[in-house]
Amino acid sequence: MSPDRIVVRGIEVFGYHGVLPEERRQGQPFVIDLEVCTDMSEAAGSDDLAKTIDYAALANEAVTVVRGEPRDLIETVAVDIAERVLARERVISVQVTVHKPQAPVGVPFADVAVTVERCK
Repeated sequence: MSPDRIVVRGIEVFGYHGVLPEERRQGQPFVIDLEVCTDMSEAAGSDDLAKTIDYAALANEAVTVVRGEPRDLIETVAVDIAERVLARERVISVQVTVHKPQAPVGVPFADVAVTVERCK
């Protein structure tokens, strides 16, 4: 049986990550997507929030990291989020995508993002 999934997409948060001085000084928006694998059978059987993973808490983990210590790379931000989420009880694995929609690329683009996956 494959694990169940909780998905939270489009978490919008302002942060100061990047290698350029202006990114650290001015900051920019980031968008985070989370996909968490878990077993929902106990939660579904009891209809009890304590038996699952609260998706509001997941979103807040991502916000805490993005608002936290500035990092040069969004790869580091993604791994930091993944490690925090993976440390939660009931999490089997996590996929984190960090989008940087205003990245200083120098050419028109639709999206810049990195995705990491971690499992126990």
